[in-house]
Amino acid sequence: MTDQTYCDRLVQDTPFLTGQGRLSEQQVDRIILQLNRYYPQILTNKEAEKFRNPKASLRVRLCDLLSHLQQRGERHCQEFYRALYIHAQPLHSHLPSRCTRPMSFLAGLGLAAGLALLLYCCPPDPKVLPGTRRILAFSPVIIDRHVSRYLLAFLADDLARF
Repeated sequence: MTDQTYCDRLVQDTPFLTGQGRLSEQQVDRIILQLNRYYPQILTNKEAEKFRNPKASLRVRLCDLLSHLQQRGERHCQEFYRALYIHAQPLHSHLPSRCTRPMSFLAGLGLAAGLALLLYCCPPDPKVLPGTRRILAFSPVIIDRHVSRYLLAFLADDLARF
């Protein structure tokens, strides 16, 4: 599994964010103002006025904002996530793109534990090719290298909350 870019995460999280009752009018306004007023300035004054227009529904404005940020690039999407964290932290922690990290870690851990049990608990069978046992012996090392990145990200997220 490759690391997702902020634009990829925004594509994955858009249906969740635009769901009914996820973000309030005030939260969306604060996010837009942060993207407009603070360094680095992501939205121009004209763009901020467009996305804060009370004549359009909240869902339409939010969909327009998210698609605009995706078109503008990685830095804009990253700043959106920063603003979302500041103004809607409980929602930020439940985003679908953030929930896949622990699940992939648990899946990898389960696979590694299963292979380790298979390797150490089953008696050696003379019918099994000698190369197979060697591959199984190194598979936890290979899996660990790929899983450790997700474990560290998962632990870093938990430690950041304290």
